Amino acid sequence: QVQLVESGGGLVQAGGSLRLSCEASARIFGWYAMAWFRQAPGKGREFVGGISGGGSNTIMADSVKGRFTITRDNANKTGSLQMNNVKPEDTAVYYCASKYYPGTPDVPSEAGQYDYWGQGTQVTVSS
Repeated sequence: QVQLVESGGGLVQAGGSLRLSCEASARIFGWYAMAWFRQAPGKGREFVGGISGGGSNTIMADSVKGRFTITRDNANKTGSLQMNNVKPEDTAVYYCASKYYPGTPDVPSEAGQYDYWGQGTQVTVSS
């Protein structure tokens, strides 16, 4: 069982930046792919981006490409989502997710493929 705890959400003005963090309890965090999803009111859960267990591969949704970056630190069992040039449409609850996926650079992009989820952190972008 892996526990994930997000932090760093809050209120930010459009054009500003915010950094979300995710702490994991996995014994060997590098065995797990990690992703960020978001869910706006009245909408489904949307893939934002993900990173492979070893950190060699990242994929980002088109809606955030060039603005958001995902990184991870396996030694400290943490992952981050750096959000730059945020827009009002980025307003949502953001979730960290992980999946046991050792030895592959692949990054799943469907919510149903992930086994572990954090509690979510609210990001609100004002115009």
